[in-house]
Amino acid sequence: MSETETKPDAQPSPEGPKPPEPPETPPVVTHHELVLGERSLRYTVTAGLMPIKNEQDETEARLFFIHYALDDHGQGDDRPLMVSFNGGPGSSSVWLHLGGLAPKRVRMMPDGAMPAPPFRLIDNEFSWLEATDLVFVDPVDTGYSRATSEERTKKFLGVAGDLDLIGRFIRLFLTRYQRWASPLFLVGESYGTFRAAGLAGALIDQGIAFNGIVLVSSVLELQTVRFGRGTDLPAVLYLPTYAATAWYHGKLPTDLQAKPRAEVLREVEAWAGGDYAAALARGSALSDAERSEVAARVARYTGLSQRYVELSNLRIEIHRFCKELLREEGRTVGRLDSRYTGFDALGVSQEPDFDPSMAAIRPPFTAALNHHLRSTLGYETDTEYHILRGLDWDWGSAGDGPAQTAPALADAFAKNPYLHLFVASGHYDLATPYYATDYTLRHLPLRPETRAQIRVEEYPVGHMVYLEHETLVKLRDDVTAFIRAAAAQEGRGLTA
Repeated sequence: MSETETKPDAQPSPEGPKPPEPPETPPVVTHHELVLGERSLRYTVTAGLMPIKNEQDETEARLFFIHYALDDHGQGDDRPLMVSFNGGPGSSSVWLHLGGLAPKRVRMMPDGAMPAPPFRLIDNEFSWLEATDLVFVDPVDTGYSRATSEERTKKFLGVAGDLDLIGRFIRLFLTRYQRWASPLFLVGESYGTFRAAGLAGALIDQGIAFNGIVLVSSVLELQTVRFGRGTDLPAVLYLPTYAATAWYHGKLPTDLQAKPRAEVLREVEAWAGGDYAAALARGSALSDAERSEVAARVARYTGLSQRYVELSNLRIEIHRFCKELLREEGRTVGRLDSRYTGFDALGVSQEPDFDPSMAAIRPPFTAALNHHLRSTLGYETDTEYHILRGLDWDWGSAGDGPAQTAPALADAFAKNPYLHLFVASGHYDLATPYYATDYTLRHLPLRPETRAQIRVEEYPVGHMVYLEHETLVKLRDDVTAFIRAAAAQEGRGLTA
């Protein structure tokens, strides 16, 4: 370059000051009233983005949250606070939010089926708000929550990064909204239960102790629900839910069909956890006669043909079961709720084209949530609210084995003697089968007196236990009693 040529503008030094971050957008605050017969609940809703910063004071992500707080409750610092999230991973918090916890809920049919569009929100007289304030938070890349760069997005799309981020959100929320003195609770559904257990173990080491955790349709050990070569556990743990499904659709033998569902399930559980597990563990050492006997029993409990069970190597994978049970009728059964049925383009495929139970809930919840945000809460943005999406999730190192947070939950129980746990499961849930949850809980290394702090309830529904009206009411009553008992504990002293 000659002396007379114009030099380009000087570039800022890599070590120079970084440009200031844009100012934080304040949340939107609105006031509402829920009328319950002759009384009413006045409450305030705060909706906004919480900036989560690193130690260099750089914003790494902005998490969208909606906070429902009861007004004039007269409880002072004793008012409980519950943080809520759903699963996926890749799901927003919409399902628990508008399914049954918040003061508004999606109007579904009384049996939980999809109503005719247009879809509506209705007042929820069974909201949990009477018992606890509620905070619904969306993890990164769900709802309106976003990381500030692609690199940071990748960081938070995994077991470890997700726990770190939601843990930081909880700490910041307690600080900003002055809730450090409140009884604290978590509620998660599906992968949200995996997250809740992990948070309980991680946050106790940061000085945050929970009074109680509610797990709805839980999975704390991925090995219990992941089919594959070399593992027999899912085949054993899914069998009772297969039996419940076959019983519901009238596919069991006459003698079993005539029994109550609960009686059938107890029989199947005993055989699955005993002779069936032992037989699968023997592998090719089974004689032809033994193999035939096991196949006949599996067929008896699943409604499938003995030949199909034999060709499946005695192990029935979930998606194949959903396709096979009603194949002759040209129908499939749902994964989230096996009472739902759908129709595929071809009857000869191995797996269903779609989950009819998911198809029944996604449109109403999507429409209701978007309407609620703008029309009820006054939160306006053209950004798409991601209800549910697939994410490239980092499950950890293969050397560490299948992902799990059950040990973190056990650790939280060991370090926090006041922790209580409520577990809700559905008999028709093929996503997180109830018997797999029972297996995980039975294998937690807890003392007998600690196990007394765990309450398990099973409901005759699917994955979203709150969709059906009768179960919505019972779940509210069960959880309300749980929250009040866990929040009212007194110190025990060293000799307790």
